[in-house]
Amino acid sequence: MWTRDDGHDTRLAGRVLDGRALFGRDEELAALRRALTEHRLVTVTGAAGTGKSRLALAVATSCPDGTWRTVLRVRWHDGIPVGRRALTARVDRALALAGPPDGPASPPGRADRDGRADPDPAEPGRTRPEAAADDGRADPDPAEPGRTRPEAAADDVLLLLDDVDPVHTECTGLVQTLLMSRPAVRILVTSRRPLGLGDENVVRLAPLAVDAAPGRADVSPAAALLISRARERGWSEEPDPAAVTRVCRLLEGVPLALELAAGRLGEWTLDELATHLASGQCGLADPAPLLLRHRTLRASIGAVHALCEPAQRKVWRRLSVFAGPFTEAAAVFVCSGSDLAPHEVPPALAMLGAMGVLRTLGDPGAVRPQRHRMALAARDFGTERLAAAGERPLTRDRHAAHLRGVAAVAETLWHTGLQRQALRTVREEYEDLTDLVRRAEGGSGHPETALAVVLHLWFWWAVHEHAGEGGDHLRVLLTRVAADSPLVARARWLAAWLCAARDPRAADALLSLAWPAAVLAGDDALLGRIAHVRGTLAWQRRDAAAAAAYYRQAADGTPGGVPGGPSPAVSLAALAVVQAHHAPEAAARTAHRALAQPTCANDAWAAALAHYARAFADHRAGRTGRARHRARRALADLEARVDAPQAHRALRLLLTALDPATSASGAPTARPRPPVPAPREGTRTPPVAADLARR
Repeated sequence: MWTRDDGHDTRLAGRVLDGRALFGRDEELAALRRALTEHRLVTVTGAAGTGKSRLALAVATSCPDGTWRTVLRVRWHDGIPVGRRALTARVDRALALAGPPDGPASPPGRADRDGRADPDPAEPGRTRPEAAADDGRADPDPAEPGRTRPEAAADDVLLLLDDVDPVHTECTGLVQTLLMSRPAVRILVTSRRPLGLGDENVVRLAPLAVDAAPGRADVSPAAALLISRARERGWSEEPDPAAVTRVCRLLEGVPLALELAAGRLGEWTLDELATHLASGQCGLADPAPLLLRHRTLRASIGAVHALCEPAQRKVWRRLSVFAGPFTEAAAVFVCSGSDLAPHEVPPALAMLGAMGVLRTLGDPGAVRPQRHRMALAARDFGTERLAAAGERPLTRDRHAAHLRGVAAVAETLWHTGLQRQALRTVREEYEDLTDLVRRAEGGSGHPETALAVVLHLWFWWAVHEHAGEGGDHLRVLLTRVAADSPLVARARWLAAWLCAARDPRAADALLSLAWPAAVLAGDDALLGRIAHVRGTLAWQRRDAAAAAAYYRQAADGTPGGVPGGPSPAVSLAALAVVQAHHAPEAAARTAHRALAQPTCANDAWAAALAHYARAFADHRAGRTGRARHRARRALADLEARVDAPQAHRALRLLLTALDPATSASGAPTARPRPPVPAPREGTRTPPVAADLARR
């Protein structure tokens, strides 16, 4: 095999071919080899730093079946403007090694109109000598010094056009001309986005996997690359697998970022490196890079940014406020303004996705809209550009307004009976919602908007068992907003509900502060929900009479159809659960009344509690078969409509107690504990809530 590199980057070629550079690329290598045997034009695409040039050169220089004997590599250098004339001349010089063209068309000339040699882009101000083949002499064969290589046949040539992004438009036209004038020449292109030609076969190069393959004990490709490069630089510590995985996930498996991070392990531990990466990645640097734009991660991403149009740059930096995935509609709302029309945002999204700045999630043909996610390093770069442009306050204002709308929509979905969709909406936007709240807690955000978001998501904290997290947020946000804010009373009520199981005394104090504000505001819904929490506290004290009185007051006093908290049907179902212990017949009537409420048909959580109360009442009355039937139906309905862990767990426990096989085995049967109608804490341990009551 004979190889010629038309550029000057010989160190890169050596490192690619030394057998150490490629990790976890077996499938991509096979796919690229297969594509080159089946297609004349193949383009390797991917985000910055994914190793496109290394993969292409590794495949080009390891032809296993003799498909080509000559590899002509043409490469463009950092920061050097190359026009169509210089581009054509450089490719023409390379193809001169392959002999005359196969058709009547001849490639364009190699010299400017004045006859001078084409300037060398690698050294401005100097001219580059013509290729050896231009003077008619045979080019020396590097494989056998002292001998010359015979002229190659045209069908033996693979033309590698490496890193064509700076001359993407010019390269597209040139490749199209070459495909027509030299039908037997194969062309391999590396670029961040495809050329867009009809005969083009695209091999997309993704970042390395950060998790090991299932069932295998070895490390992931990303971890192997990180550790290998660190060892080459003298790092000798025993790596902690969890810390290595965390670093790889923060860097999202990008090979360039992993290599740059490996160079910092001599001064930082893995945990310290992860901490620095979590706060920003653009500062990663290599003192001796193979390419100028790889000297820092910021420079590598900046090279992509420099090739973007002005509208794409605006969209890039404004999208950096998103911490997680977002839809096209959200991007249009946040990015558009007086200097950027809404119709300009979708094309910019498509181009940023093609260049690897954004990653598109979901199936393009799915019913739900596609979502986009920005790479972490690109987001850090965009954040810097957003601050430099002075657009951070306005963009964050629009982002906060968008998230408040998302939270309000999720609450409306919950209230109208689309509760599974409400929970899915929260999960999809959870990273951005929590990022907004944490910025407000840190004093650099929108505290009132964040508090409104937390209140809209009451069902997420209460029903979905995130009470500890919600209580933490309320504890901090209540210190950030003004005491006369209309949201404070509702925030105190929700904080009391969330901490009722953990700190009943603090919950009582919070309710004592919320009740006068609700009375002065004439907020009947809030008064009813305060009564509901007082019933929960009484039930925890095993004061059944007081709990029943409070739940009855909540059911009668809370207006139906008012969002912002549990409906009257939930209070009636809670009352039925309390009555089932002492008055099964009354519990059955109350549960039936709860199920007859207009809102209960759309409230799977309330229906599950009511069905549980009926089943438990039947069990207490000795009607075991009916109780088992009701519990099974309630569980099936709950699983189909909403994810409510507390109600699900209570129904499962009841069915276990009613299982005749378990009872006949002689083993002690656990007595079902009725669900306390209050949110349970999640796995996270929140701080003591006593200070909430003092605010």
